[in-house]
Amino acid sequence: MNFNEQLNKFISELNCSSKDLANISGLSPTVISRYRNGERTPNIRSKQLNLLVEGLYKFFCEKKIPIEKEEIYKRLSTTLNDVHIDLEQLVKNFNELVSVLDLNISSLSRKTGFDSSYISKIRNGSIFPSKPQLFIDNICEYIVNKYNTTNDLNSISSLIDCKVEDILDVPSYYKKLQNWLSSNVTSNTSYINNFLKNLDKFNLEQYIKAIHFDEMKVPFVPFYKSGSKSYYGIEEMKKGEIDFFKATVLSKSADSVFMCSDMPMEDMAKDLNFGKKWMYAIAIMLKKGLHLDIIHNVDRPFNEMMLGLESWIPIYMTGQVSPYYLKDYNDKFYKHLNYVSGTAALCGECIGNYHNDGRYYLTSSKHELSYYKKKAELLLRKSTPLMQIYKKSNQGSFNSFIESNLKVNKNYRRVLSSLPIHTISNELLLRILKRNKVPEDEIKNIQNSVEKQRQLISNFLVSNTIQDETFSISKDEFENAPLSLSLSICFCESKVYYTYDEYLEHLELTKKYEHENSNYTFSNTSNNAFRNIQISICEKKWVMISKDNSPSIHFVINHPKLREAIENFIPPIVEK
Repeated sequence: MNFNEQLNKFISELNCSSKDLANISGLSPTVISRYRNGERTPNIRSKQLNLLVEGLYKFFCEKKIPIEKEEIYKRLSTTLNDVHIDLEQLVKNFNELVSVLDLNISSLSRKTGFDSSYISKIRNGSIFPSKPQLFIDNICEYIVNKYNTTNDLNSISSLIDCKVEDILDVPSYYKKLQNWLSSNVTSNTSYINNFLKNLDKFNLEQYIKAIHFDEMKVPFVPFYKSGSKSYYGIEEMKKGEIDFFKATVLSKSADSVFMCSDMPMEDMAKDLNFGKKWMYAIAIMLKKGLHLDIIHNVDRPFNEMMLGLESWIPIYMTGQVSPYYLKDYNDKFYKHLNYVSGTAALCGECIGNYHNDGRYYLTSSKHELSYYKKKAELLLRKSTPLMQIYKKSNQGSFNSFIESNLKVNKNYRRVLSSLPIHTISNELLLRILKRNKVPEDEIKNIQNSVEKQRQLISNFLVSNTIQDETFSISKDEFENAPLSLSLSICFCESKVYYTYDEYLEHLELTKKYEHENSNYTFSNTSNNAFRNIQISICEKKWVMISKDNSPSIHFVINHPKLREAIENFIPPIVEK
C-alpha cells in the first residue's frame, strides 16, 4: 500500500475532510491534498509526518475508535522509504537535466529501456515514475556513461550545485547526480524559501543606511566623453563594465538604461571587489534617477536563477527597474552582452566556456549609439515581463490589475502572514487605526481600500473560490512579536498593530465570514514562516508576492519556471 492509499484509508475510516484534518494537525489543506493525491509524501523523519500522526490520533480519540498512536505512525511510516523521493521534484529535476544537456529522448529510451512515450508522459507531469528509484538509477547510468566531457561536467556541476572536481570520478559523479534527482540535496523549494525569507526580512531603509545610499553624491563632469575602446579578456572586460557605468553616471542624459547579458557569471563573481563596484555603480545610477530596463538570463540552472534574483531584491525595491526575459531562448555556444544608456553603449561576446577569450566594445559615437539604442528597443519588443512591480507611485495600475483579474473566472489560493483584511469589520478596523494614531487622511485611504477589496472579493466568490491560509499564534508568541494588519493593498508604510484581543476578534470574524461564504476557505495552521509578505496564487497564470512595508510593494511573477516553483512551494515547518 502506498502512503496516499493508507492516508485516504484513515480519512475514510474517520469520515473526515481534508480541511478537518488540516485544522486539527496544523498542516495546510494544500499539503494534505498533495499527500492524498500522491503528489507528495513527507520525509520519514519530518515534523510534517509527526503532525499528521498527531492529528489523526486526535480524530480517532474524538470518534472513540480504539487505536494506538504508534500504530498510526507504523502504518504510515512503513509506506515511506528511509530515502525520501519527492516525485514532483524528481520530474522537475529530470526536465532540467534534459534541457541543460539537450538530451536525445530516443537515445535515452533505447539505453534505459523506458519507452519514449512513457518518458514524455513523465516530463509533462501526466504520470510519475512507477518505480522512481529504478528510473533514477537508469537515468544516472546513462548520463554518467555518455556525458563526461569537460563541457558536460561543467554543465552538470552548475546544475546540481557542486564543484567540477567533485564529479571527476565515475562513482562520485553517479552518487552526486543520484542524490540530486532523489531530492536528497537542496531542492527548488529551499531556493524559493530563501528568496521569500529575504523578501520577508528585507528593510529598504536599513539597506539604504547600510550602503550609505542616502549619503551618495552623484558626480557630474559636464564635458566627460568616453570615446571608443575595446577590452579583451576577463580583467579588461571588468574594466569595460565599470567604464560604461562611469560614462552613464557622469553624463547629463536622463534616458533609461538598458541591460541584457547571457555572458558567464562565475568568473566575474569570484572577484568580490568587482562585485561591490558593480553594485555601487547600479546604486549610483538609481540615485541619479535613471530607470533600468533589464532582460534577465533565466535560462540557467534553477539555483543560479534564484541566486541572481536574490541579488536584485534591493534594486527591485526602488521601483526604478523593469525586469524582462526572453522566452525559449537557449544559445549555450555564443554569449552576448548589450548595455545601452543615453550616452554610451557596451557590447560584448564570447564563445561558451571560453569567457576569457571574449571581447567588449564601448562607444559613445552618436552613429553607433543610435544603432545600439535601436537594438535595445527591438530586444525589449521580443522580451516578456519577468514580473510587474507595483509601488505606491503606480497604485492606480495595481488597482486595475486586481480588479481585472477578479472579474475573470479563476480560483485563488493565498498564503498570508496575517489575517485577511477583507474579513475585518468597519468598526474594528477604525478602532485599531485610531488606537495606533494613524492620521485621518490615511485612515480614509485605508478604509476606502479595504471596502473596495471587500466588495471585489464578495463579487468574486459568487462563482469562484478563494482558499486563505495563515498561522495561529498564542498569547505568549503574540506578546513577543505582535501581529500587524495586512495593509499592502493600500500601500501603507506604517505598521498598524493589533492587541491580542483585537486579533482574536478579527479571527472570529474571519471564521464567521467562512461560514457565511461557501466558496471561501480559511485555514489556521501551526506554521509561521513569514511575517511581512503574502503570496497570492492564480494557478497556471501568475503568482503575486505582496510585501506589507519597508517598502510596501507587490511583485506579480509571470515566468513559468519561477511561477510554478512558488505555486508548489510549501513553507517549511518552523520550530516554536
